[in-house]
Amino acid sequence: MEINWKKNTALFMAGQALSLFGSMVTQYAILWHITLKTQSGAMMTLFTIAGFLPMFFISPFGGVWADRFNKKYIINIADGSIAFASLVVALFLLAGFDNFGLLLLCAVVRSLGQGVHAPAFSSFIPALVPPEHLTRVNGIQGSIQSLTMLAAPVISGALMTFAPLASLFFLDVITAAIGIAILFFFVKVPPRPESPSPAAARVSAVPEPPGEGIAASSEGLNYFRDLGAGLRYIRKNGYIFRMIVIAAIFMFLTSPMALLTPLQVTRDFGVEVWRLTAIEITFSLGMMAGGILIGLWGGFKNKTVTLALACVLFGIEAAALGLVPNFFVYIGIMAAAGMTIPLYNTPATVLLQSTVDPAFMGRVFSVHGMVSSVMLPLGMLLFGPLADVVAIDLLLIGTGAGMMLLSIPFMVSKTLRAAGALTGRLPGRAEPPAENETEDAAGNQ
Repeated sequence: MEINWKKNTALFMAGQALSLFGSMVTQYAILWHITLKTQSGAMMTLFTIAGFLPMFFISPFGGVWADRFNKKYIINIADGSIAFASLVVALFLLAGFDNFGLLLLCAVVRSLGQGVHAPAFSSFIPALVPPEHLTRVNGIQGSIQSLTMLAAPVISGALMTFAPLASLFFLDVITAAIGIAILFFFVKVPPRPESPSPAAARVSAVPEPPGEGIAASSEGLNYFRDLGAGLRYIRKNGYIFRMIVIAAIFMFLTSPMALLTPLQVTRDFGVEVWRLTAIEITFSLGMMAGGILIGLWGGFKNKTVTLALACVLFGIEAAALGLVPNFFVYIGIMAAAGMTIPLYNTPATVLLQSTVDPAFMGRVFSVHGMVSSVMLPLGMLLFGPLADVVAIDLLLIGTGAGMMLLSIPFMVSKTLRAAGALTGRLPGRAEPPAENETEDAAGNQ
């Protein structure tokens, strides 16, 4: 029986959005509880490390598991593990055991689960969606995610005001259970093609030594061998390597805007919970609008031009947050910044989804996620302590200028421009430059 890909994809996205909603409610509760109780940049740094560093260590293995095993099971196991951690914390809170160590431990488990979930999720979408619809679906997914993130701080703020903290963790358990059931029972995986498309075959420029293929399992699962094959694939295909390096720098510079703005608000404007809720709501509204925009527009014909524009806009917005003295202007800029995020994330994701060999996709996204997860805490190791001695306003201005400069590689790199042009032109899986063309382009930069 032929699978209706639209219905199938809608079920998957709805279940994952519900699970994400519960997770985000809990995440905001943990973040705000620590922010309001401590108002400490050092404590925010510790929370960031607990929330992101475990993801760095688990992501490479998550990518291998996503390439080797049933992605539905990987996603559900990851969601179930996070929900179980929330259930344990909720029970401890009901018993009267409430301290920061418990919340930090929960953040560690959530980070491990996310590190396994993310590469499986990103590589699962191309298995459900025809290649010519990836940009539209990723744009819609971004809008759904933004809508979820819009509702989450409202619910989180309300529950923190009128209900015990444990109720937020129970909500995470319930929504995760529903999401797991939808994916397990209702989402069908279309059969994989017997052989990769010509583009995928050509992008696989790294021949794996005998016994290193995905199907080689007679000697057991050699994760480090598979990781090595994935890293060689990334390094050989220069545009993927450059995308990951730029993403690393971008995430490092984004850390003050992503993680220190709640602390900035409490210091500059007041410690009321509604202010923290307001910046999250406006940012999510902006992300929802940006997701709709990129879903309808699709970006420039060359994806790297869209990425360069996003870097410039986000840099300007970060710097502006360090300059405005009025809170309502501040949240307006937060909305604009949220709108810019899909202009970067969606083209970058589609570029990889449409050009990477499916056999390596989990590992590529795991490395991409690993870089993102480690650069935020690395940034906070620098900017978190600095926030206790230097105004966060100045940190935002400086990092905003750095993000604007990141637009330059997208415009001057022939390798990136060549890869970006393909996803805007071909209806199916795009065919990246041949390896010698990529290397020649890299050498001519």
